[in-house]
Amino acid sequence: MERRELLKMIALATGSAVIGGEFLLSGCKNENAGSGLTFSEDDIAFLDELAETILPKTNTPGAKDAQVGKYMAVMVTDCYEAPDQQIFKAGIQKLNEESKKMFDTNFLKLSLQQKTQLLIQIDSSCKAFNKKVDDEYDALSAEERHKLSLEEHTTNKNYKKEKLRQNPYRFYTMMKQLTLSGFFTSEVGATKALRYIAVPGKFDGCAPYTKGEKAWATS
Repeated sequence: MERRELLKMIALATGSAVIGGEFLLSGCKNENAGSGLTFSEDDIAFLDELAETILPKTNTPGAKDAQVGKYMAVMVTDCYEAPDQQIFKAGIQKLNEESKKMFDTNFLKLSLQQKTQLLIQIDSSCKAFNKKVDDEYDALSAEERHKLSLEEHTTNKNYKKEKLRQNPYRFYTMMKQLTLSGFFTSEVGATKALRYIAVPGKFDGCAPYTKGEKAWATS
């Protein structure tokens, strides 16, 4: 699976373009990334638990096996702009607040079933908000889009990006995107969850497919 295909898959799964996706493709740091952000060991442990709820260990490794929590911390620190960094970091506390509202306790103390229930609800709210932003943008006339483009040029602010940042659950979109990209670009994700050939062999344009087979990690 090429990184571009992975980004498309993640965008479809989260209903939003992948934040910092261009830096995942290039492998470079964002020169405009915020500075001074840090993650504690407790933060990383929290992110690992969240990621494991999204991609749990079954007959293949889970997100914890891929150390997705550490991956998130690096990506947010190196590739996210300051506003997105703040949203992501505040999301740890926000998720605990949502957990207390629904189950009267912190996220880490929930059962797997409760964690899953909470994340499904938040995920649904995220996608609904993202779709609303897309629909509003698509409904703009050509004249409105031209005017908007001129405003973006002078203010250096992207209309859709600013609108999406207003999503109260934006942090979860980020966490889910990083869980998926972190897992499927990791060694265990590529070699254990996907089929992997380190040095691809001959091209076969008509290879037989058996329903239920894993996708290829390389193409």
